[in-house]
Amino acid sequence: MFSKFTVIPAIDLKGGEVVRLMRGEMARATVYAADPGAMAREFEASGARLIHVVDLDGAIAGEPRNLAAIRSIRDAVRCAIDVSGGLRTIESVRSAFASGAGYVSIGSAAITNPELLEQACREFPGKVIGSVDAREGRLAIKGWVESTDLSVEDAVFRFKQAQVAAVTVTDISRDGAETGVDADRMAEIARECGVAVIASGGIATLADISSLARRFSQGVVGVVIGRALYERRFTLAQAIAAV
Repeated sequence: MFSKFTVIPAIDLKGGEVVRLMRGEMARATVYAADPGAMAREFEASGARLIHVVDLDGAIAGEPRNLAAIRSIRDAVRCAIDVSGGLRTIESVRSAFASGAGYVSIGSAAITNPELLEQACREFPGKVIGSVDAREGRLAIKGWVESTDLSVEDAVFRFKQAQVAAVTVTDISRDGAETGVDADRMAEIARECGVAVIASGGIATLADISSLARRFSQGVVGVVIGRALYERRFTLAQAIAAV
């Protein structure tokens, strides 16, 4: 999947609807669509090879809460789906795959329960993506509600040791704010940790995407885009063409 730079549109689910948060705050959610499957079809028609699906309710609850919506996305498209949010037991990971996920992203649980990450990577080799949410250089967990003393690099390295397919690094301060991306920082993390990095948070322009794509040889293998697409700053087709 990551043999070339990959543009990944995001579908964030809250109450079965497609939303975007502002800087990770659940109370600041904007609803963009009531039908996740229709949104996924639109993305696939524009060239998406992978769609990142986030169960926001699950991230807060600690268990999947939008599996029906995930199944509706799976039924609507043929491209790969990466599911995250609330995957804190091996049973929930299995349920995500059973609901149509081609990949799963594991974040908080990998830090609080390392055995889960190891088991998931054993059962689903090459299908687990690490998820590191950064706030001021430190790891945030449990749906971005809690901050830790663990550095971003230390968190990413733990995922590398488990042999994940890649690690998505989200800058919470930029997420949903369209303030631009720190491409150099993403490349620095990839180089220092020796792992494929997917950048997330703050994408505002096609220039942001091009800047990340130029760092593919340094280990930045993809970008997750959300609000910029929904606010029509550019289209997914334009984003893919930019790389």
